[in-house]
Amino acid sequence: MKNRTVLITLIVSMLAVSGTFLARGVTSDKPEAGQPSKQKQPPVVEVVSASKATLSLGLALTGSVDPYRVARLASPAEGPVLGIRVREGDHVKTGDELLSVGRKKGIDALIASLREELKKEEYNLSRTRQLVDGEALPGEQLDQARAACENVRAQLIHAEETAQDHTITAPWEGVVSGLLVKEGEFVAPRAALLEMYDPSSLVIRAAVPEKYTADIAADMPVDVRLDAYPDGVLKGRVERVYPYLDPRLRTRTMEIVLDKSVHLLPGMFARLRVLLKTVSEAVVVPSEALVLTPKGRVVFVVEDGKAIGRPVETGIEEGNRIQIIAGVVPGDKVVVAGNEKLKDGAAVSLSGSEKSGKGKLRNMAEPPAGEKIKAGGDAK
Repeated sequence: MKNRTVLITLIVSMLAVSGTFLARGVTSDKPEAGQPSKQKQPPVVEVVSASKATLSLGLALTGSVDPYRVARLASPAEGPVLGIRVREGDHVKTGDELLSVGRKKGIDALIASLREELKKEEYNLSRTRQLVDGEALPGEQLDQARAACENVRAQLIHAEETAQDHTITAPWEGVVSGLLVKEGEFVAPRAALLEMYDPSSLVIRAAVPEKYTADIAADMPVDVRLDAYPDGVLKGRVERVYPYLDPRLRTRTMEIVLDKSVHLLPGMFARLRVLLKTVSEAVVVPSEALVLTPKGRVVFVVEDGKAIGRPVETGIEEGNRIQIIAGVVPGDKVVVAGNEKLKDGAAVSLSGSEKSGKGKLRNMAEPPAGEKIKAGGDAK
């Protein structure tokens, strides 16, 4: 009897406690007097206005300045290097003597001796001809005198050619780029002596990846930046495209020329942008406006406070601007921030300046403040 009384008391206590919690739960769900119920606010987005602009599709490459007309002069004879008359950087003209090889003094003495002997033989030939004409000597004597004269003349020609072999001259006008020997050094035939190049043949050579080889052609405009001229973009053009690909690197070489007033040196490093295509009056939006979905690229356009997802067809891209071929027209307010989780038709709220009207939508035809779009599309 006593245990039953305790059990009943315990059950009554538990029911009282449960009722208290239920009462609190019911009252907590009701809003307090004077406070409005909470409602979910639409997401805040940032928009810009789509507009028309000129876009250029460029291929970024690097290259170096090289001459296409070079000479590596070699020794035609064996002997010591004598009389080096030039240094690196010297400008030489066609036929200028650069250095000599071998014992040229002995050759010069032989030439002088043969010239004197030739004079004697020519006089003897003339005298013999007179005597033969006067029938004082037989005709055979004239043939012998003529043969002796021709023999000495042949020896003289050979000696003069040998002397020329010992003297290295400039094959054309150019600049000495390197001396490969020192005076007094003994060299063998065909040993390299010096190098020179023609400064008027300097071009910028660049390797084009196989993917773009079909897009490159002569006379294409090229924007060139040289470390030696860091303050500006130089205008060049494609002068020549090689008719084959490097089998190892799978690249195609092209040559670019600049205005002759630009002073170039072999080995200069160049940054290039080849203008492959230019589209004027293109509808452009920031690249941030594009959202990738399973069905393709979409741009959200704000209409009457709602974000409408429009599938778009894109064209070329330059910097952070991209061409829209279809799906957006100039003047459309496209979402560029806050569009990551937007759903088609969702209500949105414009950020700060757009919502309040204190600012204005940035026109995509104009670069951001502090930037200047140059011809060719680079911003600086």
